[in-house]
Amino acid sequence: MDLYESNKIEFKVKFTDQIVKELVAFLNTDGGQIFVGINDHGEVVGASEIDKTLRNISDVISSQIEPSPLELISCEIKTMEGLPVIVINIKRGSAPIYCIKKYGFSSLGCPIRVGSTCREMTQEQINNRYKMRFFNDDLLVSSPTNLRELSFLTLKNYYSDMGYKLNDNTFETNLKLINDKGQYNMMAELLSDDSRFSFIFVKFEGKNKASLSQRSNYGNKSILFAYEQMMNRLQAENICISDTTIRPRQDKYLFGYDSVNEAVVNAIVHNDWSISEPQISFFSNRLEILSHGGLPHNLSISEFFAGISKPRNLALMKIFSDLDIVDHTGHGIPTIVERYGKDVFNINDNYILITIPFDEEVANKVNVGVNVGVNVGVNETEKTILEELLKNPTLTADRLSLIIKKSKRTIERYLKALQDKGYLERSGSDKTGVWKIIK
Repeated sequence: MDLYESNKIEFKVKFTDQIVKELVAFLNTDGGQIFVGINDHGEVVGASEIDKTLRNISDVISSQIEPSPLELISCEIKTMEGLPVIVINIKRGSAPIYCIKKYGFSSLGCPIRVGSTCREMTQEQINNRYKMRFFNDDLLVSSPTNLRELSFLTLKNYYSDMGYKLNDNTFETNLKLINDKGQYNMMAELLSDDSRFSFIFVKFEGKNKASLSQRSNYGNKSILFAYEQMMNRLQAENICISDTTIRPRQDKYLFGYDSVNEAVVNAIVHNDWSISEPQISFFSNRLEILSHGGLPHNLSISEFFAGISKPRNLALMKIFSDLDIVDHTGHGIPTIVERYGKDVFNINDNYILITIPFDEEVANKVNVGVNVGVNVGVNETEKTILEELLKNPTLTADRLSLIIKKSKRTIERYLKALQDKGYLERSGSDKTGVWKIIK
């Protein structure tokens, strides 16, 4: 056999957990091949437990490397000198830098191939490569998805509601849902009815993460629908107390809805989706909105707070603008700063965390949680209705009757009772309005 270990070839007698280091090193350099079943001297010893080894390799590729290299790595079985050998083929990474997920973008997590060995990158090399991820105006557009067939009924409906009609023959190109190689890209999947992306809402019982109360994944349909679901949930969580002793009545809310909406929109359109989805964490005294990737390249902190817009995902921002969810005036961050100050922002190289403190008076007067306002003066059915409306304030009597398994007339009677008791208010029409839990 004329194969030798080199900058493109690595030999392994058998699978070990260290193989992830070799995979990442090849991705970060010029690609290569790993031969499992050949020793360091180039002698073919044969791969053992082939099925188990292939499963282990697949697990490493799918769960231990960021960003995902699924499209770049493949395995095959070859017979060499009469023995089976597993060949792992690794292409050069399409992203500027890959890392071993458990170590992140650190020297330990970012190896490169030098000759026939793996070496750790210096922190300067890592920083330079990480910044290169954003030289491309839009990684969502350039990065392909491995889904071959996607549908966009939700996206079309949103555009239709705004008075636009998307041409079936051209909208995928016009909205940049296809990359320059004619492949569906990550943004296409993000906006499609078949998306694997979600928007995560996590609720904790206290002021820390010691006790998880609830976790909800919104999406898996379209990020537009996920955004709407998330804002419905946050609207339901935004408890209001009212002072009826003065006229007009004075309402005080748990948090500023407009500021939170701006933070959520920014978390979506500026998020580095190749790392992970944004996350909303709800505590007893605050709300945290986490997005990944830090500031976009060439945007300083002072420019960020001044409202200068340099969106990481420009094409996604354009669609959100078309649908009147966001504009390009850059007023979102100043809106948050005006109400809560700059200290609510924690800006890191790898993420941005916005912490919205709750109004102390409201937080102290109500039990913030799924049982808010439902423990006194209500029966079990009314309590269940309030809990369901807290999850989704757009539910109609028809939908509630299906969920709770009671007649529509019964549900309507309970809704009326809850309104009379001061627990519920209806905002908007019967078809398009929402319920507000106010007690």
